[in-house]
Amino acid sequence: MADSKYQVDEVDQKILAYLVKNARMPFLEIARECGISGAAIHQRVRKMEEAGIIDGSRMIVMPKALGYDVCAFVGVQFAAANQYEGVVEALRQMQEVVECHFITGQFALLLKIFCRDNEHLMEVLVNTIQNIPGVMNTETFISLDQAFERQVYVKDKWLVKK
Repeated sequence: MADSKYQVDEVDQKILAYLVKNARMPFLEIARECGISGAAIHQRVRKMEEAGIIDGSRMIVMPKALGYDVCAFVGVQFAAANQYEGVVEALRQMQEVVECHFITGQFALLLKIFCRDNEHLMEVLVNTIQNIPGVMNTETFISLDQAFERQVYVKDKWLVKK
């Protein structure tokens, strides 16, 4: 549970900027860059984890490197408003679905999916997603290119440029 009382200061922002750029950066190196002790870095990171600001660290797998060349966004409409839990649970079982957002507007859900090719995408849409009980309609948007991706609210103005 997030601690809403924790206040992120400038040092925390520096730590976050380094960790977002490279989650494997040694704490001692971050400490040198921030001008504080390694123990202080450990303590601040632990406090930010406890406050719900940091949620672990991850390796990022590049889908194209594994043969998933098509990224698509799929808007999903429900047949009835009470279909949310069942539809989401069915989508959770699909490895191609990497994000699922409950949204406002024309669609109830917005999915981000990765497929090997357009044929695989069509199979996923027609034979799987559109067959989930409660799904009334879908609309698909194929991503031609990802211009950028970034973390929210993390400033990198403190990073030392080398």
